[in-house]
Amino acid sequence: MALMTIALTEPDFGLTATDIMNHSMQIDIPVDQGGKGNGFRPMQILLAALGSCSAMDIVSILKKQRQELEALTISIDGEREKGKEPSVWETLDMQFTMNGHLDPAKAWRAAELSVNKYCSVAETLRRAGATITWSVIVNGNPVNL
Repeated sequence: MALMTIALTEPDFGLTATDIMNHSMQIDIPVDQGGKGNGFRPMQILLAALGSCSAMDIVSILKKQRQELEALTISIDGEREKGKEPSVWETLDMQFTMNGHLDPAKAWRAAELSVNKYCSVAETLRRAGATITWSVIVNGNPVNL
């Protein structure tokens, strides 16, 4: 069976992606581009993959360090190439906001390891030419190391 199946499920651009475990996700394009806006845009899915890949890394790293992570939010902003088709991500900026009983230096290091070493999605985007920057906030305080 295929790892991922994409099916046209709504006219004209409404798609449903379904994985081997029958998890599904709605994909569409904005109304101004001819879709209905009823799902993630394909390039947004790349950002979701980047954020979730890093989240998995960070949770794993902090667990191994016996840090008590209570909440994690990752915000991603970026710019795509202008005037090109296809238009790839040129710059991405990730902000990791963490709460809990955390050593700020360990939280910062977990983010650094994810973005620069462990996250396969980040590496894929870098190889496509994207520059990825990031910052960390722990319990409301920016971490600058």
